[in-house]
Amino acid sequence: MSYSFDKKAQALLPHYSHFNVANRLLFTGHSHQAWPDVALEGQTEYFHASANLVDKKWDLAFEKTEILRGYLREFYDDPDGLYCREESTHFLFVSLMSAWDLINKPKIITTDGEFYSLSRQLARLAETGLDVVKIPAGISDDIVENIRKNLDDKTSAVMISRVYFQSSLINPHLTEIAELCRKHGVPLVIDDYHGTNVVPLSIQDEGLEDAFVLIGGYKYLQWGEANCFLRFPKDCSLRPVITGWFASFGSLQKKQDFSKPVEFDPGDQRFASGTYDPSSQFRAAKVVEFFKKHSLSSKVLRAGYQEQIGLLKNLFLEQDIDPAILRLTHNEDLSMNGGFLSLHSTHAVAIRKRLLEKDVFTDARDTILRLGPAPYTTSQQIYDVIGLLSETVTEMQS
Repeated sequence: MSYSFDKKAQALLPHYSHFNVANRLLFTGHSHQAWPDVALEGQTEYFHASANLVDKKWDLAFEKTEILRGYLREFYDDPDGLYCREESTHFLFVSLMSAWDLINKPKIITTDGEFYSLSRQLARLAETGLDVVKIPAGISDDIVENIRKNLDDKTSAVMISRVYFQSSLINPHLTEIAELCRKHGVPLVIDDYHGTNVVPLSIQDEGLEDAFVLIGGYKYLQWGEANCFLRFPKDCSLRPVITGWFASFGSLQKKQDFSKPVEFDPGDQRFASGTYDPSSQFRAAKVVEFFKKHSLSSKVLRAGYQEQIGLLKNLFLEQDIDPAILRLTHNEDLSMNGGFLSLHSTHAVAIRKRLLEKDVFTDARDTILRLGPAPYTTSQQIYDVIGLLSETVTEMQS
């Protein structure tokens, strides 16, 4: 049987020779995708820029970051949004939280399905007295009603995912939630690490212009580490307490006067920290160029992931696997699924370990086993991974 995504995958394979994706079963595409060979050119370019330009390299580094911002504005259909670059989404949301009045508004509404960077930090803050309200993660109308019931004048923010990192389900209620938050004057923060570059989103069409969006380049963007962004509204005037000197880079030539309020540059860097290693932006800019050259648009990527996940799902269901041992995490329509197949098992971690012994790269968290393809994943590799998965479960039962 022929599959539409195979033609694109076969064309891409030669361009990922350093990661050897043609000869490896890499199914952690939702966690860490391979980098195209041109990424190495970006790393080398940075070294030579540092050697030749010395301190003047920063002008070029900022140009690379603008390329990444341009890519994100296009993906999100968001020409007016501002995008602050940082090495981790963790720093970005901590900086953002530091701008809120948590003393008088100590409540944060979130879900029980958030990624560790958010859930861990909120749990630690809850130990010190922050009122963290966790509602069930899901896609039903209940999530809107649960937020509505908990919103009050003590709420600083609502912080939720667009694609849940365990189930791969897409939250379809962001527009309603944004309207609800707007009505109460409460900011909405969306973790989109599992949505960027896999599930298209128009900020304008969905009415999310006043939302904050956390974005990471380590997964579907293939930008690697240290390429994270906080998208924030163009009229944002928040003054984060956790702040670095790159948040006021344009005023460095002025004499420091701490008798006046700390300055923040207008534009993208309001939530920035300090000096960083810009080699990651040189690498990522090459990947942006590569994606455009190979016509990997948001529509093409979404169609490919949908077909790949559909094949993974169908092949899994064809196996004679006891659902008490391993089953689909959910039975929702494929249109509600992000970029990976989520499987549930009390043996998920053990299955992942056994698969890795067979050089099959998957990912497990507690009772969830995740299989994530990438644009370079072929149908044969999908057949192979499901076959080895079935074999592994059978071995563990014997």
